[in-house]
Amino acid sequence: MKIFLLLFITFYAGTSLSAQNFDAVFKPLKKPKHTVSITKKKQRFYSLVLPPVNKVFLMLMERYEYIQESLLNHTNMDEIKRLKAVYGATSDKDLLMRLKPHPRSIALAQAAMESSWGTSRFFHEANNIFGVWSTNAAQKRVAAGKKRGKRTIWLRKFDSLEDAVRQYYYMIATSKAYEEFRRLRYESDDVYKIVEGLVNYSEKKELYVCELRSIIKHNNLTKYDH
Repeated sequence: MKIFLLLFITFYAGTSLSAQNFDAVFKPLKKPKHTVSITKKKQRFYSLVLPPVNKVFLMLMERYEYIQESLLNHTNMDEIKRLKAVYGATSDKDLLMRLKPHPRSIALAQAAMESSWGTSRFFHEANNIFGVWSTNAAQKRVAAGKKRGKRTIWLRKFDSLEDAVRQYYYMIATSKAYEEFRRLRYESDDVYKIVEGLVNYSEKKELYVCELRSIIKHNNLTKYDH
């Protein structure tokens, strides 16, 4: 049968076909691997990430409003003093800028970018949805696949997505790199203006800000801010 097919193909195609490559020609086609659609990938991302982002945001906003009222009424001064120490605030206004949480649309956009919509290895292995690095060997962490020279890059490992969201907001509130971001957040509710302060979040700088704006707009993420 194999010889007959070889002669048949040679006669009709006008070309020679050796027995050696016969199996390659008649090898069954592989079925394409199943891939998840972009829509389903995003739906899964929202189902996992939106609940902890909502929970942490509302908790932080409640505390912000409580401290804001306390400062106006000159009450709960011990708690205010404690929070200033925890956040490194130098004044009442500075404390409020650090405590006021930024809109959920920004947090979701960053989580989508940093975790590739919840598909990254660090999302699945470490609940790390914001690409938070670790420089402390005492922390739970996982090694990145790439190195900088001979230096290993480590990313934080969190016990839950909620823990990751809490740490993300705390990092934004305390790092010197986000002073401008905190000022913009305190003075404005314009999401597209506020994200300008995240220019130092990524080595991409201004390109990172542009990509954030695009994700927020394209996915209508501001609907989660209301």
